[in-house]
Amino acid sequence: MKLLDRILGRSPRRLSERARPRRRQGTGLAIRGRFDAAQRTDDNTRHWANVDFLSPDAAASADVRRTLRARARYEVANNSYARGIVETLANDLVGPGPRLQMLTKYGKTNTAIEREFEAWAKETRLAEKLRIMRMARAQDGEAFAMFHTNRALEGPVQLDLRLIEAEQIATPYLALFAPLAVDGIRFDTYGNPVEYHLLKHHPGDPGTLADTSFDRIPAKDMIHWFKPVRPGQSRGLPDLLPALPLFAQLRRYTLAVLAAAETAADWAAVLHTDAPPDGEAEPVEPMDVIELEQRMLTTLPAGWDLNQIKAEQPPTTYDMAKREILSEIARCMGMPINIASYDSSRHTASSGRLDHQLYRRGIKIEQGQAEIVILDPIFGAWLAEAKRVPGLLNPGHWLEETDPHQWFWQEFEELDPRFVKAEIDCVTAGLQTEAQYYARRGFDWQVMIRQRADEAQLRTELGLPQPWDKPGQNGAPTAKGQEGQAKQDDDAPFEDEVPVGHDGEDGDALPE
Repeated sequence: MKLLDRILGRSPRRLSERARPRRRQGTGLAIRGRFDAAQRTDDNTRHWANVDFLSPDAAASADVRRTLRARARYEVANNSYARGIVETLANDLVGPGPRLQMLTKYGKTNTAIEREFEAWAKETRLAEKLRIMRMARAQDGEAFAMFHTNRALEGPVQLDLRLIEAEQIATPYLALFAPLAVDGIRFDTYGNPVEYHLLKHHPGDPGTLADTSFDRIPAKDMIHWFKPVRPGQSRGLPDLLPALPLFAQLRRYTLAVLAAAETAADWAAVLHTDAPPDGEAEPVEPMDVIELEQRMLTTLPAGWDLNQIKAEQPPTTYDMAKREILSEIARCMGMPINIASYDSSRHTASSGRLDHQLYRRGIKIEQGQAEIVILDPIFGAWLAEAKRVPGLLNPGHWLEETDPHQWFWQEFEELDPRFVKAEIDCVTAGLQTEAQYYARRGFDWQVMIRQRADEAQLRTELGLPQPWDKPGQNGAPTAKGQEGQAKQDDDAPFEDEVPVGHDGEDGDALPE
């Protein structure tokens, strides 16, 4: 290197100067383009030992998804907290089921569509199937539903949904050189699903392990609901995935505390002596068992003392440790700890309401996703079948699945009456419409207003006061004969109120 420097006429630099980090001009700080988390040290090498560089579909391969599904189902089946969390999510998301409201300008057609779709949803138990799909997404990672014809339905529209488990959507012989296909799904060049491969038999059914036949289902007849967490992800992973080790820890910790308590209860007492081995203590057989009776006075062998076994697990820390583990479990599910544990004894009204607001916000986001992925395709398939039934809808125009419509979900009940009054004041002040007010509670504003009109008409016919009538001094509603006087009293100024255009002393008009 020195010879090369002499030939090229360069002055040799010391290694320390060449290795010295460059400094930014104008500052005395060295430029260091490195991150602590990217370093490989003895401390973090073992922690990041399982890091991989796989693609989303390679990371969620068929074998990986099979293992995760089995473990998540095992925890849901054997852990009461896992079962409760999954069922609570499904119940809060779906409730009694979504309701359809058409928003076209044809009132009679809207009413007919809403009535027939509600009847079909009840007959096919749509709400129950939606809850099962949400539970399947939590423990299996994804939910599948296929449109099919059910001749056993009594309604005019015989369209039905068939729920399918995730392992039944698979391709037994998927070619490795097929870049537009993953296990069970084939895509087009734009990334849209083209067809799904449905195994004719469940892989877990006895006697069907050798049967690898499958049907090719068009994408328009299949609903695939999962939560992608990486761009380009084609198959879903369980929502409980980050919490699976925690569920195992929770059960092991509970069993360990129980075992310690049982061990302490099994050993009533232990005899021990401070005498040397060759001392004068009376001989006692090792591991000998002595029966004790209640309220008995007895003596001990010479040189021996009596001690009782105590549980080494402090009972005051058991609930604390269990609550911390459960709180970490509930976090990945977007659920507050008081909902996951069904216990709000440690919460105040304000803290409980704040946690519920964040939880409800997540539920609203999932409901919006369910409308796009599940409900709108269901409505489109139902409308296509309903139009084929003569005289069912009798529209005066051509119906399309893209006609304006919206979905109503059951709203969470508000326990504090102050917030209810605040919303009513917003409607009165014009800050929100009645449609928005009723929509948050899962009601159709048109139906509610018509119902209010019918109730007002019936009250008038029966001579009953209306809810908005002003009561008199004794709590009774104002009579019709007193309406003029009441209106006059309302229009009259207060004693300390000055009429507009006059002063408060001699009544002369104020200058304009």
